[in-house]
Amino acid sequence: MYDLIIRNGKIIDGTGSPWYYGDLAIENGKIAKIGKLTNCQAKEEIDAKNQVVSPGFIDMHTHSDLVILDEPLIEAKVRQGITTDLLGQDGIAAAPLPKEYVSPWRKNLAGLDGNPPIEWDWTTISEYLDKIERNNPSYNLAVLAPHGNIRMEVMGLDNRPATDDEIKQMQDVLRRSLDEGAVGLSTGLIYPPCCFAEMKELEALCQVIAEYGVPLVIHQRSEGDEILESMQELIDMMKRCGAHLHFSHLKNCGKDNWHKTPDVLKKIDQAREEGLEVTFDQYPYTAGSTMLSAILPPWVHAGGTDQLLERLADEGLRKKMIQEMATGFKGWDSMSKWAGWDGIIVTSVESAEKQYCVGKTIEQIAELDGRENCAEVALDLILHEKNGVGMIDFVMNEESVKAILAHPAGTIGSDGLLGGEPHPRAYGSFPRILGKYVREEKVLPLEDMIRRMTSQPARIIGLQDRGILREGLAADIVIFNPDEIIDRATFEKPRQFNLGIDTVIVNGEVVIQGEQAYRKAVGKVIRRHYPGVQGVNEKELLSR
Repeated sequence: MYDLIIRNGKIIDGTGSPWYYGDLAIENGKIAKIGKLTNCQAKEEIDAKNQVVSPGFIDMHTHSDLVILDEPLIEAKVRQGITTDLLGQDGIAAAPLPKEYVSPWRKNLAGLDGNPPIEWDWTTISEYLDKIERNNPSYNLAVLAPHGNIRMEVMGLDNRPATDDEIKQMQDVLRRSLDEGAVGLSTGLIYPPCCFAEMKELEALCQVIAEYGVPLVIHQRSEGDEILESMQELIDMMKRCGAHLHFSHLKNCGKDNWHKTPDVLKKIDQAREEGLEVTFDQYPYTAGSTMLSAILPPWVHAGGTDQLLERLADEGLRKKMIQEMATGFKGWDSMSKWAGWDGIIVTSVESAEKQYCVGKTIEQIAELDGRENCAEVALDLILHEKNGVGMIDFVMNEESVKAILAHPAGTIGSDGLLGGEPHPRAYGSFPRILGKYVREEKVLPLEDMIRRMTSQPARIIGLQDRGILREGLAADIVIFNPDEIIDRATFEKPRQFNLGIDTVIVNGEVVIQGEQAYRKAVGKVIRRHYPGVQGVNEKELLSR
């Protein structure tokens, strides 16, 4: 007798193959049998007539790193059909984290990953993953090794080039992090301290990931004004390293840049034709979301949040910031220039005093405060909240979103910030794609889009036991109505769950069924292993 049988479903297996009707049996957390199981019995049965049965979705870009230590089941994620989150994004994440940097790093992450009531008592990737496990998550988590954290461990938060010796130390920290289970390397070249690094530092780290066969997951330095130049420098570097290049939240920002989208996709095609593996993830919206302090020029961030706040209190430096924010400069994109102050919405703040700002544009906040200089209002808000401010920025167009979504090298990432009144992508990304872009606008067939949500991301980050419905693999499964699935989260009311996803199963256990959410300790912390790779621990042994 099986633990569970799903009957009469339209099975889409995650490979891109056409759907077929069948039953699926689960036993001990794995898929035990697929086929016509009329004579088989189970302790529990689900009738999936008129519904799709697919692998659980893998979110390739998330910011659940801290919230997962407070909430074992993040309903905003799992109700989308997400059964695995990829943490450690943008080069600035939870671990590794030297104890002496906990205070400034906590402030640095507040606008991005929130500030839940947790104890910051880890230092390494391994200790961080152990802490997630102790919190008994209800879905699966994997982690990237973040460049900024690695840099911070070796040389702090200074705005300076790394020495050759420091670069070698960073390589060792990266090897240690991969040996501890990280599934790749991330960086964010607009975020400190990653933005302080020279390309030779990043290239040295990419030489390490080439040894391990894992991707560089990168928020590139330009996503608009210099996007083609930014892509080319990375493609050239990765050809030298022989490593896999994965662009985070691929998009083309700023009205003056939207015409570049065909050239952006052509860059990817050309690189792949020349033998370089290039992939990307994307969210299905025309607005981005990050910390409000991302509007500030890179030099403002040098030394960490405390020094950033000191600079914001300096009138002379503020004038320089405002001037550069208005124009941008070579090597740095100005988000406020792209979006305008009427296109930036505050999503979260730390203090009770400034809660009235949440859900409003910077322009609206200025009007409420009786002020005319919107740039000053934004700087004052960052200063008052000690950098704990999230934002939404409207910088893309619908035609570009659809063109990128149709490209075969893509995967899906919600990139959802979870605090305050978040971007609706935190609640609606995957259902929005399946409802709006597959069913309504027919950007891609359903089978191909499911592949991009399941087996393709699993392959990229090396998950061999999930992402496809096959006998013997992990039973991460989503059951949804293809005629009804749609997002309901909006920019005005973002905290709304989708329609059409009826059941979510993680490692063989039902965690979402209808209106019910079950906080079961069934999620796995996925630690990738690298047989045959001489990691840092083996090197230490050989040197003794």
